[in-house]
Amino acid sequence: MERRLYFILFIVVNISIISSCKKDYLKSDQYFKDRLTIEKVFQSKVYTEEWLAHVFAEFKDINADVASKGHTPHAFADDMFYGDRDSDYDPSKNELSYNKFKMGLYNENEKQGTWTQSYRGIRNATTFIQNVYMNTEMNEVEIEDFRGQARFARAYLYWLLLRKYGPIPLLPDEGLDYTESYDNLATPRSSYEECADYIASEMLLAAKEMEVLGMTRGQDASARPTCGAALATRAKALLYAASPLANGNTADFALKLTDDVGKNLLSVNYNEEKWAKAAAAARDVMELGVYSLYWVPLQETGDDATVIPPKDMNFSEKSWPEGWANIDPAKSYAQVFDGTLQPSGNPELIFTRGDNQGGESISAMVAHQLPRSATGWNTHGLTQKLVDAYYMNDGKDVPGKDLEIGRGNGSVRASGYVTQTDYEEGRYKPLRAGVSLQYANREPRFYASVAYNGSFWTLFNETQERNRNQQVFYYRDDNKGNGFNSSNAYWLRTGFGVKKFVHQNDTYEGGSSSHIVPKAEPAIRYADILLAYAEALNELDGSYTIPSWRGGSYNIYRDISEIKRGIHPIRIRAGVPDYSGAIYGSKEELRKTIKRERFLELMGEGQRYYDLRRWMDAPVEEALPIYGANVLMNEKERDLFHQPIAVWALKTTFADKMWFWPISHSELKRNKRLTQNPGWTYND
Repeated sequence: MERRLYFILFIVVNISIISSCKKDYLKSDQYFKDRLTIEKVFQSKVYTEEWLAHVFAEFKDINADVASKGHTPHAFADDMFYGDRDSDYDPSKNELSYNKFKMGLYNENEKQGTWTQSYRGIRNATTFIQNVYMNTEMNEVEIEDFRGQARFARAYLYWLLLRKYGPIPLLPDEGLDYTESYDNLATPRSSYEECADYIASEMLLAAKEMEVLGMTRGQDASARPTCGAALATRAKALLYAASPLANGNTADFALKLTDDVGKNLLSVNYNEEKWAKAAAAARDVMELGVYSLYWVPLQETGDDATVIPPKDMNFSEKSWPEGWANIDPAKSYAQVFDGTLQPSGNPELIFTRGDNQGGESISAMVAHQLPRSATGWNTHGLTQKLVDAYYMNDGKDVPGKDLEIGRGNGSVRASGYVTQTDYEEGRYKPLRAGVSLQYANREPRFYASVAYNGSFWTLFNETQERNRNQQVFYYRDDNKGNGFNSSNAYWLRTGFGVKKFVHQNDTYEGGSSSHIVPKAEPAIRYADILLAYAEALNELDGSYTIPSWRGGSYNIYRDISEIKRGIHPIRIRAGVPDYSGAIYGSKEELRKTIKRERFLELMGEGQRYYDLRRWMDAPVEEALPIYGANVLMNEKERDLFHQPIAVWALKTTFADKMWFWPISHSELKRNKRLTQNPGWTYND
């Protein structure tokens, strides 16, 4: 008991010193009076485990990959929006409103916990890596696995920093000598390529260290990294380094982003081999044989049970994994996210924090997605651009797609509504009476993700029977409080809500998340790796021999059969026909299509914001006006409701300073060699 209290006291003292120290990221053992304290900690298995848990505690809250907007506003790009915490609605709220976020009106001191938490975790992980060998209560294999977990943690925290801030300082693996002067301890930013290569090399070491015990973790340790998680993060870091943002970028902002001696931090010289390395890293994950996409057997169990894809004379004639003949695509996709699966039972979940996500968790996000009639906040919604991006069930574009933003193909939106007779005779499933035919005959992921006007919510956990099995409309005169109301924030600005992550039992009755099924955070999912593989292969003109992580090598080139290996599982599980031969034959057309596939498949998973930046598509896509339904219209004016308009309540723009998050003024003052991201200030 005395030793445990001592350790807790040590942690508390350590944290208090960290919070007041001018150099947050120095190595940990400066806080110990002597070396014996380190030895006592790392000789004990219990204390060693607690130290590692303390490192992984830095992954929570603002460092989550998928969470509600209080921690991760980057989960909202041109696909999703949040309508509460709007400074235009309540100026007294000291929170980052959607409009403030989208207009780049945040400052150098907002949402900066990522920097502090990550470097603190990096320092503590380094101490762990250097000292875990002392443990006398674990065998060599266990020590190696623990070292791999800590190495993963350190590299992953660097990955979070790189993704958010761009090139960042890489600290020496042996730590820093805290007896040196502050001037001598000052560390410059490394280049994007150097950061990505370091993360990749460390993740490769971590994978090898975890290979024996960490291929899978089991339910009790599902939030700890595996060998596959290390390889997958490596693949993502290399994919980002190969992308236009960091590979051959000669834009004005890129030339302004330098270290303190004028070295460019984003590569101005294009190197195609970076794509080959990213493809090989993704293939390393695929070749493990550990991961696959989740699927649910096909069975009719009710009016809304199944969205049946059409006959395509290909996928529809074959059983999984070659086709969708025996699967339920809508349920297969929905149940990956809604809490049906435990993390260890989800075959495509590569890395997760489980439900250890802090206050702004996925459950909090779901509470904001649920309709007001289920006492949800009814404020997280989708844009017309995303709704239009979902395919028809035959793989074609929806009529009228992107018409309002000038990208239409000459077609117009469908008119008319589902009648009661249509519903009773089973037409347009799963649509119910009164729903616009714009939402008919869409691909299964649409129905698993989009809360269109008149969609059906089960809400089985509602205690009042009258509140279950609701058809929810967003008309202004809706008598259940789901429509526009100028006196509060509880309405969807675009008339589209979010079904993804919502379980059929979820409600927010009584303002409590206890009625929401816990969700495992999909930080890295196998679908992401499959699409990364296809994307990287598509960018190649030459052929490259790239080493495999286990020995041997891959011959990497633009091989259509290998590209399909990445794309087919996604399309089949989604219940959508394959791309045409013309698309596969054109690098440019396939690039557009893969981007669209990521837009749909990974919606709401914190990917789109960063994808738009690494592709350098953000200046166009983030600045387009947001369109949605005309929520000022009532049910009698339903034709006008379903005619998309630019949403006055949601603002958009893009400026060069928005490529990366600003570095805080306090960090710039502490490290004289640290340079600010272009467009942001030093406050000198």
